Amino acid sequence: QVQLVESGGGLVQAGGSLRLSCAASGRTFSSAMGWFRQAPGREREFVAAIGRTSVITWKDVITDYADSVKNRCTITKDNGKNTAYLQMNSLNPEDTAVYYCAARATIVIGRTSGQYDYWGQGTQVTVSS
Repeated sequence: QVQLVESGGGLVQAGGSLRLSCAASGRTFSSAMGWFRQAPGREREFVAAIGRTSVITWKDVITDYADSVKNRCTITKDNGKNTAYLQMNSLNPEDTAVYYCAARATIVIGRTSGQYDYWGQGTQVTVSS
């Protein structure tokens, strides 16, 4: 069982930056990690993910981003600290949402919410104009 706790959200002005953290209680070195967000009145959407392409080949770690955040966000994972991060730059009001960290029960990267087995409670990010 894996428990995830997000932190780092808050209020920031447009153009600013935030770094979200996701601390995992269990060992997640063999887990792909992802970030999703949900704005009021909208469905939960994919933001970023980190993992490997295959369980068998264990190729290099890769990352994947939604088009809306590509080149503005960076997802990383520190296996020693059991923590994943989402660095967000050049924030705009459209980034306002509750951000959720998620983990898969596999190292294979994924970008849909149904692929993830464990979820955090979320952290609010509000970007003012």
